[in-house]
Amino acid sequence: MELTRNLVTCKLKCYLLKIPKKSCLHHVRHIRLAEVGKLETPKLQGKYETGQLILHRVFGYRGVILFPWVARIYDRDIPNKTEENTSDNFNSVEKEVIGRTHIFYQVLIDQRDCPHIRAQTEAVTFLGNQESSRSLYAIPGLDYVAHEDVLPYTTNEKMALQHELFDKFLMYKSDRDPCFVAQETLKAWQKKNHPWLELSDVHKETTENIRVTVIPFYMGCRGSQTTAVHWWRYCIRLENLG
Repeated sequence: MELTRNLVTCKLKCYLLKIPKKSCLHHVRHIRLAEVGKLETPKLQGKYETGQLILHRVFGYRGVILFPWVARIYDRDIPNKTEENTSDNFNSVEKEVIGRTHIFYQVLIDQRDCPHIRAQTEAVTFLGNQESSRSLYAIPGLDYVAHEDVLPYTTNEKMALQHELFDKFLMYKSDRDPCFVAQETLKAWQKKNHPWLELSDVHKETTENIRVTVIPFYMGCRGSQTTAVHWWRYCIRLENLG
C-alpha cells in the first residue's frame, strides 16, 4: 500500500510540473577542475613586467604580458553627477574632458581560452607594407588590458600558455621573477610593428549603466596620386554595470 501511494505521488508531481519522469535522470554535467597556478596580490602601485602571467578580471582568460603602453584616458563620467532642470542647462556647452595617463598592457591570450571569450580576440589588424596594397592582416590572440583588469598569477609550468608566438617571444627562466623573460624576437617585433600596435588614447562614457570604452588606432594611409584613404580601426568594449 505504501509503495502504491509513493508511485501515485510521483506520477502526480510529474504531471503538475509538466515534465517527463525520465528527465530527473538526465542532464547531469561532469565538471573537472584543473590547477593552472597561484594567484598573486594585484599591484596598486607600479606596473607589471614583461612575462607576467595574468587572468583577465572581466573576460576570465589566461594571458601573458608582452609590454606596457602609456595611454591617455578621456573619461566622461563625473562622480556624483546631478542633473538640474534649469533653463541654463539647455544652452550649456559640454566642457572639455581632460585626459589622464594610465597603463595598458599588450597581452598574448591563451588559445585554449579563445573559444570561451565573449569578445573578438583578433584585436590587432594592420595594413600591408606595400604602399599600394590595401590588404589587411590580423594577429590573432592579442589584446589590450587596463592595469586594473590584471589578476597576476604564477606557475611552475615551462609552457604555461598555448600560443604560436609564446615560445618565440618569451623564454623560461626559473630564477627570474616573473619566470618568463623577453627574447630578442619580441623586442624586434615590437620595434617593427610599433606604429599600428601603439595605444595612445582611450575614451570612456557610461549611459544608463552601460559603459562604453573606445580605443582608436591609426593604421596609415593608402591611395594614388590624386586620392588618399586614411585607415583607422577601433576597439570597442561594452560593459553592463547594472
